[in-house]
Amino acid sequence: MSIPPAIVASARMGWKWQWNQLMNGLAPADAEGNYTRTQSQALDSKPPKAEDLLNRSSEDFPLLVVARSCPWAHRTWLLYELKDLNKSLNILIAKPNPKAGLWKIDPSWKGCKSVLEIYKLCNAPPTHRATVPVLVDPKPNNKKTPELLGNESAQLVETLNIWPTEESTPNFYPKELHEEIKDWQELLQDSVNNGVYKCGFARNQRSYEEACKTLFNSLKIVEKNLSIKGPWLCGEKLTIADIRLFPTMIRWESVYAPLFRCNQSPLTKFPNLLQWRKNFFNLPKVSKTCDSKNWRNDYFGALFPLNPSNIVPLGPNIQEIINSA
Repeated sequence: MSIPPAIVASARMGWKWQWNQLMNGLAPADAEGNYTRTQSQALDSKPPKAEDLLNRSSEDFPLLVVARSCPWAHRTWLLYELKDLNKSLNILIAKPNPKAGLWKIDPSWKGCKSVLEIYKLCNAPPTHRATVPVLVDPKPNNKKTPELLGNESAQLVETLNIWPTEESTPNFYPKELHEEIKDWQELLQDSVNNGVYKCGFARNQRSYEEACKTLFNSLKIVEKNLSIKGPWLCGEKLTIADIRLFPTMIRWESVYAPLFRCNQSPLTKFPNLLQWRKNFFNLPKVSKTCDSKNWRNDYFGALFPLNPSNIVPLGPNIQEIINSA
């Protein structure tokens, strides 16, 4: 027995209304239907003094809290691995808890079972959203109360680049490339890093198409630059410009193309960008930060308005994606 058209139309209208309410909570939009990322008061990142770290035991090292599925946290995790900071910085991987709408910590850290509890332990004001990445000092100047050292990914990347270490480590933000790196940051942050979310969280066809066109126009700029100047965005030297782009591009086939509809053109149209991604993935310790199965579980399983069935696609593993591109 078929469902009467009037009932189908009514159900569609009701679902569209409910979908908009759910999207208001997940991803607020402006009056035109364009996704607007929620802003919170960020902390100014600051590294501890080298002599302070040298006098600490490993359990008192500062703590970097990241999450596997978060591309913003992925930036900082990459710095942690590429600069081999494990001798003066601890890392903790939080897991999403979609039902509670927070990042959970298991096992707990200093009694905290979520990132929100870490913020509260550090006496962070309510204006600071409990986001990842976040850098925490468990013993600032021998005080008993832990302190938040930063929670804005772009700032944290620069902070970790100058993190005190006993041995010499690569400098991914050389002075002679500051202006060029800043130019890339201005292009990539809004149109690519945030651009994929503008596609996925668009409320209507117009806002989606506009975001998608802007996104792929920026990828064309990246592709052309790599064809002329590669192998990295700023030429021969790997910089934080590359580190900011990689977390977005490595999630492309697993999440952003299928779920966020970032599919105006296949990535095979960008051969230099794909080779750049492969080169980056094959850097020491980078692959351990990439888990396509985890990304699919978190995105497809948690973003109910975009995937109400909660069916998570199987998809290829990350090594197959890299090798086939």
